[in-house]
Amino acid sequence: MTPVRIGVIGTGQIGKAHLQRYAEMPGAKIVAAADIGQAALREAAAQFGIPHTCTDYRELLARDDIEAVDVCLHNRLHAPVTIAALEAGKHVYCEKPIAGSYAEGRRMVEAAAATGRLLQIQLRTLFSMETKSALRLIRDGCLGRLYHARSTGFRRRGRPFVDGYGTAQFVKKEVAAGGALYDMGIYHIAQMLHLLGMPAPRRIAGKTYQEMDMHAERRRSSGYDVEEFAVGLVRFDDGVTLDIAEAWAVNLDGFEGSYVLGAQGGVRLNPFGFFTTVADMDLNAGIDLKGTDTRWHRLDPGYTAYDSPEHHWLAALRGQVTLLPTAQLALQTMLIQEGIYLSDRLGREVAAEEVIAASTEGTPI
Repeated sequence: MTPVRIGVIGTGQIGKAHLQRYAEMPGAKIVAAADIGQAALREAAAQFGIPHTCTDYRELLARDDIEAVDVCLHNRLHAPVTIAALEAGKHVYCEKPIAGSYAEGRRMVEAAAATGRLLQIQLRTLFSMETKSALRLIRDGCLGRLYHARSTGFRRRGRPFVDGYGTAQFVKKEVAAGGALYDMGIYHIAQMLHLLGMPAPRRIAGKTYQEMDMHAERRRSSGYDVEEFAVGLVRFDDGVTLDIAEAWAVNLDGFEGSYVLGAQGGVRLNPFGFFTTVADMDLNAGIDLKGTDTRWHRLDPGYTAYDSPEHHWLAALRGQVTLLPTAQLALQTMLIQEGIYLSDRLGREVAAEEVIAASTEGTPI
């Protein structure tokens, strides 16, 4: 099968991770890469055998031997570069979150629709065995009517840069737009929206915190101005609710794993378990995820299209599967995240319409 010809924009930490995954997959051919950082660009080109490089992404977009672009930049750069790529006729796979704001993300989704190009956002948790198994239980009716879910993400002390990894750009609003809620929350909130059937948010309440001590010199040099911990409550238009707790750093030994509750059963993702009532007895069921995954692969040769976001992206570009609505899920997640920030600023619950009206586009870096 003819390989998909890809250009990668951004060859830093995330870009190299994407390049490594492509290198392990048949069917992907990296034609070119772009980055303003020449040292990182040269290193990536040498490591992954990339034949063409440039420091201006527009030069990469002008190539007619590239059909898809992988955007691996900081959050505030996602929208301008993705939109330029879509308008240049390229399909786009963009690192999470969708953008720096709901307004920016919406323009990306609109540009994809207007150009007829595919837009996928990197939502790795959608392709985990836990998510796929929970979705089968829900679609088979094992949970009954869904009414509440919990989204959690936990690190004991894992703030970028100030806790010893990553760059300062991860903790500056002007570049990253947000902290733990954007960096980690996108994975877990989008995962829950996917399992709930992507209901529309109606009202959002939340609070963010930056309370724990950190390395003083790293705080000063980074200009750390994002949250390390965020909580929220979302009310959807079908009566379902979602509560959220996302931590880069917190004085606790862990959070309860994300879960979905239904009238007939419940499912927790980590550790994975299914809970129901049988013959008036409470049943806590474990599931052999590894054995199930092996059997599903044996029975369905096309199942590999759901092994990872990269597998799914290549399969969708070849027309083998319909692209999952990752862009729409990521945009709905951004609406919830901005709603938590707005609720925190105003000190009250906010309506989705208020969040949309208040959302603005950032200035490209």
